[in-house]
Amino acid sequence: MADGPPQAHEEGNRMIVDQQVTIAAPVDRVWDFMMDIPAVSRCVPGVESFEAVDPDTYQGALKLKVGPIGVRLQGRVVVAERDRENLRSRMDVSAAEKRIASTVSAKATMTLVPKGDTETELHIHTEASILGKLGEFGQAVMRRKADQVMAEFARNVQRELAAGG
Repeated sequence: MADGPPQAHEEGNRMIVDQQVTIAAPVDRVWDFMMDIPAVSRCVPGVESFEAVDPDTYQGALKLKVGPIGVRLQGRVVVAERDRENLRSRMDVSAAEKRIASTVSAKATMTLVPKGDTETELHIHTEASILGKLGEFGQAVMRRKADQVMAEFARNVQRELAAGG
């Protein structure tokens, strides 16, 4: 994955977004933190509720403003892969916004790349399918929202790790 701004493109109703951010913490600390899903959920902007169903399955609600409308997605996150050796994990997300008859399903793959002893690059590759009213927003609107959420998420992760999270 190349350095630089996040990349996004659409294929049918599928959107692919690649993002990366550098976290000022060693890779082992970042991995341990990222595998603590409830702790990570507290870093995601807009999370209203989040609870474990089992060790790899969680349910909750996320409230965001996308373009001109506010949405409240309710859904499930499943940790589908935890590969410590290759510093890679995958989460499958499915959510619905009943008020505007929209659904989102996504596979988000996280890869960590150590940068010396004190920094880690976090790469997130997301393949999402967005249907219904929410799916009518164009790539530019969705990409801008993804960029905002990722930037705030990274700041929150950085703050948690600096505080000893």
